[in-house]
Amino acid sequence: MKKILTLLVVLVMSASVIYGAPRAKIFIKNVTPHELLSTPSLTADSSVTTGMKVVPKMTYVYLQAFNFGDTASIQTQAWTFLSKPTGSNATFTSIPSLGWYKFLADSTGTYNVKLSITTSTGSKDTTMNIYCGTFIGVGGFYNITGEFPKCMTCHNGMPAFQTIFNKWKVSGHANIFRYEIDSGAAYYGISCIKCHTTGYDHNKYAVNGGFDDKARTLGWVWSGPPHPGKWDSLRTVYPNLVNLATIGCESCHGPGSEHASTTDTNKMDMSVSSGKCGQCHDEPWRHNRYAQWENSLHADPLFEGRTVTASSRNTFSDCNRCHDGYTYMGFTKGLALPPNITTADQQGIGCASCHDPHGSTNEYSLRTRIAGSDTLSGGFTYPNAGTGKVCLDCHKARRNPVWYVVAGGSLTSTWGPHGSTQGDVVLGKNAASFGGVPYISGSHKNIEGVCVGCHMAATTDTGTVTRDKVGGHSMNLHYSATNYDHMTGCVGCHPGKTSFDDFLAPEDYDGDNVVEPWQKEVEGCIRNLRIKLPPVGVDSVSWGLIARDSNNVNLRKAYWNYQYINNDGSLGMHNPFYTIQVLLTSYQYAVGVQNISNEVPLRYELSQNYPNPFNPTTKINFAITKNENVSIKVYDMMGREVITLINQKMGAGKYSTDWTGVSGNGQKVSSGVYFYRLVTPSYTEVKKMVLVK
Repeated sequence: MKKILTLLVVLVMSASVIYGAPRAKIFIKNVTPHELLSTPSLTADSSVTTGMKVVPKMTYVYLQAFNFGDTASIQTQAWTFLSKPTGSNATFTSIPSLGWYKFLADSTGTYNVKLSITTSTGSKDTTMNIYCGTFIGVGGFYNITGEFPKCMTCHNGMPAFQTIFNKWKVSGHANIFRYEIDSGAAYYGISCIKCHTTGYDHNKYAVNGGFDDKARTLGWVWSGPPHPGKWDSLRTVYPNLVNLATIGCESCHGPGSEHASTTDTNKMDMSVSSGKCGQCHDEPWRHNRYAQWENSLHADPLFEGRTVTASSRNTFSDCNRCHDGYTYMGFTKGLALPPNITTADQQGIGCASCHDPHGSTNEYSLRTRIAGSDTLSGGFTYPNAGTGKVCLDCHKARRNPVWYVVAGGSLTSTWGPHGSTQGDVVLGKNAASFGGVPYISGSHKNIEGVCVGCHMAATTDTGTVTRDKVGGHSMNLHYSATNYDHMTGCVGCHPGKTSFDDFLAPEDYDGDNVVEPWQKEVEGCIRNLRIKLPPVGVDSVSWGLIARDSNNVNLRKAYWNYQYINNDGSLGMHNPFYTIQVLLTSYQYAVGVQNISNEVPLRYELSQNYPNPFNPTTKINFAITKNENVSIKVYDMMGREVITLINQKMGAGKYSTDWTGVSGNGQKVSSGVYFYRLVTPSYTEVKKMVLVK
């Protein structure tokens, strides 16, 4: 009986370890104009919403339950109000097709929402405050201050806010409406004004103090087309409308009436979520930035959640710097923001991560990063990367092979250059080198904006199935559903190319006797290197076996370079000749072949092994005068093959390899006379050696 009870306790403890326990999170979901059009369950009465916790009166709030405690699915969910504003008749309505719930925020004030979930591993409750308010206007725009409670009637005495306001007031967001009614296209009208002002109703009619409500009260009516003088007329005749006639504070932070009346900072929202941008930048056909972003990996970044000390924030040691949009925004400002350490807290790499919505002097209002951050590990500075500097902030190795391969600590499953090495590869930096032999780098680093010139090349506006799937803010260059390669950024230098397969390699680098497209050759070379890394002969890599040979620096370098090129993901397209050099050189050293001279030999040569006789290891030097396949094999006195020491494409040079007196299957061989033979398409030579035990 005691054994049974013990077993039950162990099983219960094991289950808790495996499955954990649920933890509930309430997500406020944004709804974009495109989603309203393309999602049948979002009816015509639904609202375009930002996904923020501060919402305009008479708009819907969309909610989703999330369990981040373990992987168990939510079986039941119950939504209740613990409290709501006086006079509110809000109730929860299910949207089964989306798994969401919604309620209409019909009164200003605080809605205290409770969520209860059950899963196969337990149950959990959580609560959230959602604040409903009305729009008050920015204050101070175009020198029309207005009365309290407009935003800047309070914040103009605060230096930090004044700095933000000064940037914003000259930005595109601030001035788009003013510009368009004076100088816009003939088609400019109400559908445009909805996004170019503050608080204008999106879809659902709502009286909440927005631009449309204020205009209706004052008697301003739009009559097109645009022409010079319309802004001055509005400003003169309707001055009380000016501070809503802009994309102001409340467009991104929520309506400010509740914050102004209580000074509670919780009643204004701040995040880098792209949902607030999607309320305008996801309105096809013309405004498709948000749709592109949704098709990118930035929208769904890998969760890391590791915490580091305050002194390590924003350094290469800070995972969240690149895995969390909010932390990255802090990095650009040099702020050590509190880390988001659960999947429930993580924010995608969104619009406001890279672009400053308040405006900046940089092209496209890209954020200004802290001084000295435009470097790779090891200190290489990239001053001419243009707008691509934003990409290179994260798409680079976090470790420097010069010291890390030798002194980087115990080799573990996370040992190596880290995941995204694209910046290092395209710039031709930070591959581990052997014997001081340099690598030749290509010219893609000179493309305007580096990454941006190719990955953000525009697609057609309409009529293609790949629209929004490639190029632009999707950053993708391949669409697998149609096997489409986005070549717009390539054809300026490579006219006539329609796919990456059109880029044919000049030689058979991977040794399969077929000259293939670059990506196929690189893929083959990556596979060859993988097979030569422990466990040798198997198409996989074991870091544990490499760790056992921790003093073998060349093996560690080859493993570093395997990860470095494999993690780049472009299969050579970022820097083709550099990539091939790194792979072939790493392969040579992984199998014990070392380049012992940078000079190009004048003749082929196979040197006598030394020592000779030997026990158990001997060294064989050889030289080749041009790039070609090289084979060195060992035979016994009967002419039977004992082992293949080398069989690969090699560049011109002088090399050295070792034989440790074992056969191809790893068995020790007996004493005796053996022959070793060098074979290339241009040269053959045989020499004799003696193993003595």
